[in-house]
Amino acid sequence: MMSLTVQLEFSGGAELLFDRVKYHKVQLPQKPVPWTLRHLIAWIAGNLVKERTELFTLEETVRPGILVLVNNIDWELLGHLDYKLQNDDTIVFISTLHGG
Repeated sequence: MMSLTVQLEFSGGAELLFDRVKYHKVQLPQKPVPWTLRHLIAWIAGNLVKERTELFTLEETVRPGILVLVNNIDWELLGHLDYKLQNDDTIVFISTLHGG
């Protein structure tokens, strides 16, 4: 199986967990099984989050209040954590939680 390249985007405040970098083009390493959003979230938590991982993840998914879009489609419509990533997918994480 080949490695995958995906575009990640973090906004709505989520970028603060990534040294304020909104866009990341990443090449995911080869795996014996297809990459899913479940695998990607764990990989992001272990490789990209710079501080306070608990503000991004909760168990094996993103925290409530973070919207996830895959190629501008709500991940709930695509199988949620079980969506199998495709080369050149764009995955957007938007935080809807704001202080007040």
